[in-house]
Amino acid sequence: MADSLPLFPLQAVLLPGANLPLHVFEPRYRQLTMDMISGKLPDMTFGIIALRPSVDREVTEVDQLHAVGCSARLREAERLPDGRFDIITTGERRFRLLELDTTSAPYLMGAVEWVPDTEQSTAAAESVSALAESARSAHRRYCTAAWKSEDWTEPAADTDTCHLAHQLAADCLLSLDDRQDLLEEVRPLHRLRMVGRLLNREAGFLSALRAVPAPPAHFTDPINLN
Repeated sequence: MADSLPLFPLQAVLLPGANLPLHVFEPRYRQLTMDMISGKLPDMTFGIIALRPSVDREVTEVDQLHAVGCSARLREAERLPDGRFDIITTGERRFRLLELDTTSAPYLMGAVEWVPDTEQSTAAAESVSALAESARSAHRRYCTAAWKSEDWTEPAADTDTCHLAHQLAADCLLSLDDRQDLLEEVRPLHRLRMVGRLLNREAGFLSALRAVPAPPAHFTDPINLN
């Protein structure tokens, strides 16, 4: 059975475990925020799903959106004097969008199925450990090139293999397509290889161009517009 989930399409990809600040100003998403705060949507959860390139401003069809998104739990909400909201969300579970409902609520609703990881392979523990360390090394290389030492931290040593790739990618500035590929990959070890390749590539670009992005702390303010 499909579940029903309010949807918030964005030109961004939310990864499980990552935090995403949002500035909510469009009336339909103000209503979504109000429905969560008031308890009408008691689980405080909605779906963030990336928009595909399109000339259409209004989302009315499933094919205007990427196939897989991530549920977001509302963590903090501040209502501004003019009715807008600044909110903080955290990514939780991946979902596949099956159908789009544009009429039953003031905001978009989706029929979704949840997307779990596949069973991990029976690779030897030593091989898994080596792969995890390789991905961590790529993350350190990227962050050393991109940020000051006080602006980043490594995931905890006991982070589960299934969650490690998303945590490594969370504070790195990857393209929407790269993040979408990471979101859709359901094989944990393949995902670790993927994030290692991506972060090594980006670290190489940073070193060659001698240019760095703003540190992660600059992205704690609500910068994503709906």
